[in-house]
Amino acid sequence: MKNGFIAVGQTLLTQLADTIQRHPKRLTALVAALLLGGGGGAFAVASFAPDPSDLPVREVLEAVQPLPLVEQAEALDTHRFNLFRSDLTRSSDTADTLLKRLGLNDAAAAAFLRNDANARIGLLGRAGRNVTVEASDMNELLKLQARWSPDDGGNFQRLVVEKTPQGFASRIETAALTASSRLAGGIIRSSLFAATDDARIPDGVAVQLAEMFAGDIDFHRALRKGDRFSVVYETLEADGEPLRTGRVLSAEFVNDGKTYQAMWFQEPGQKGAYYTLDGQSLRRAYLTSPVAFSRITSGFAMRLHPIMNKWRAHTGVDFAAPTGTPARTVGDGVVEFAGTQNGYGNIVIVKHRGADSTAYAHLSRINVRRGQQLSQGDIVGLVGSTGWATGPHLHFEFRVNGVYRDPMTIARQTEAVPVSAAARPAFDKLAASMRVQLSSAATVQQASAQ
Repeated sequence: MKNGFIAVGQTLLTQLADTIQRHPKRLTALVAALLLGGGGGAFAVASFAPDPSDLPVREVLEAVQPLPLVEQAEALDTHRFNLFRSDLTRSSDTADTLLKRLGLNDAAAAAFLRNDANARIGLLGRAGRNVTVEASDMNELLKLQARWSPDDGGNFQRLVVEKTPQGFASRIETAALTASSRLAGGIIRSSLFAATDDARIPDGVAVQLAEMFAGDIDFHRALRKGDRFSVVYETLEADGEPLRTGRVLSAEFVNDGKTYQAMWFQEPGQKGAYYTLDGQSLRRAYLTSPVAFSRITSGFAMRLHPIMNKWRAHTGVDFAAPTGTPARTVGDGVVEFAGTQNGYGNIVIVKHRGADSTAYAHLSRINVRRGQQLSQGDIVGLVGSTGWATGPHLHFEFRVNGVYRDPMTIARQTEAVPVSAAARPAFDKLAASMRVQLSSAATVQQASAQ
């Protein structure tokens, strides 16, 4: 019986060996599947390696060079780094408050700024000036620079205060502004200034934009929701930092479905001006507004007089503006009267070409004298509330042969002057370039709207 079991076992082993030889891959896959799947069984793997306790043990000692951490730590202790900060000055700034806002704690620097003549001229009490400082890691002043543009020219001034071995020193330098172009655009939702604010366009650009198209668009009454504009304008930079807005180079305005385009061009030997892209000048004999983009509070019509409480013809247009706002002449002329007249209060009357004259009333201050020659845009006085006025505003009148006319219609009735034939080739070349830039600006405006 025992020999029979042995014989059967030998036969099975022989068949198993034969199967392994003929199908090694299948068997390997079967074993792998059982191991990975768990298969419900347990498998033991016998180790044929020697027992670790029987292995020989050997101790090795080697010298290790220490890392130069001490030297590095000492180098870090002696290392010094500088900090750079920038801000805009405020009219209320003192030496101490300015330095504190810039993160500096330097009593010696504050004392120097308080007593330095250059710092008093170019820094303290001067609002809106770009100031940068270089400080030590101990928050002590090493160098201060303040930049500003003294006028509309092409230069800027730079105040430099530096720490030297002998103490602080200062100087004022003059350098050239660098002009670069920027593209922008917006959509009218409520007003022009609201749209330019949304598009982060400076107010100076908005004012220029309104004045460029004032002869074609009544920005007080004719704007429509959904009107859009594109503009290319200069930014003047000092040491790589924007310092002020330059001139609008070209612009497009779509008002109530009608498109207006303009660009700046200067003929040789003449003053520059804005022209349509087909060469017609936008400069006309009269501006439509004596105040740079202000709101009309009372038009040229019958009205209930706010003081007399009677219906009377309003012989001019009232522009709302804070006291002290500059009032400008709308055209070239000569001052015919500058003084006080009854309900007008302080008034300036300017005689223009032919039988035309304009009046600027309720002024808080008169800046011109009788007989003075004026050019379009010159300041005649400052807005106020003298005479019969319930609040600060400018009362503006236009008279032809002594007869009152609606000032808002006069500018649009004057003719434009085209580009001269000699300058036409240069103009057309520039106009082609401006069309491309305005197209790019329109793309910027559409992207910002989305």
